[in-house]
Amino acid sequence: MSTEFVLSIAREALTTALLLAAPVLGLSLVVGVAISIFQATTQIQEQTLTFVPKILAALVGILFFGAWMLNTLVTYAAGIFGNLATLVR
Repeated sequence: MSTEFVLSIAREALTTALLLAAPVLGLSLVVGVAISIFQATTQIQEQTLTFVPKILAALVGILFFGAWMLNTLVTYAAGIFGNLATLVR
């Protein structure tokens, strides 16, 4: 197994992980910024106000993007298991 092959597998794994995490993290980021702007304009300084909307946004993101995320993960795992014979050698 060459160094380039190992690096390509690692790059594919990191790309897949970033693709899977991006929708949920993006929604949480947008909701967090919106809540922060709301807190700054109304001068409400409650620290726990941001947690519930971010958790709900993450759950909505998982519900909305869950099928795509699962399909992406299954495709990656099938590719790894399909090339297992070449990976071991």
